[in-house]
Amino acid sequence: MIRHVMTAGILMLLSAAVCLAADLNGRWEGNISGPNGDFQLVFNFHVDGNKLTGTVETPNGENPITDGKADGDHLSFKTHFNDNDINNEGTISGDTIDLKVTGPWGESDVTLKRAAEKKAP
Repeated sequence: MIRHVMTAGILMLLSAAVCLAADLNGRWEGNISGPNGDFQLVFNFHVDGNKLTGTVETPNGENPITDGKADGDHLSFKTHFNDNDINNEGTISGDTIDLKVTGPWGESDVTLKRAAEKKAP
């Protein structure tokens, strides 16, 4: 009996972790300050298990997300600009992601908000 209760509890915890990670799926928008002023970033996230993939849209075009991981309310991934790796780590809370972005310029904090999906033309 105890084994059945423990198994049910473990399954509920695993289901909750998958649901939290799934909340990352979709389009997220935010602004970041750069040497030439603020600019908008759009992240398109897709979670499969603990693997996070997708793209980031910048004023210079679209870049793939690499080395992405989603674990509960924590996410981490890399993007690339020119020959530089840009490391991203953050936490999700509802429709907000607080993201720390580290690149050749140093660290920046970005708040992303869930956005409506972009409709195809």
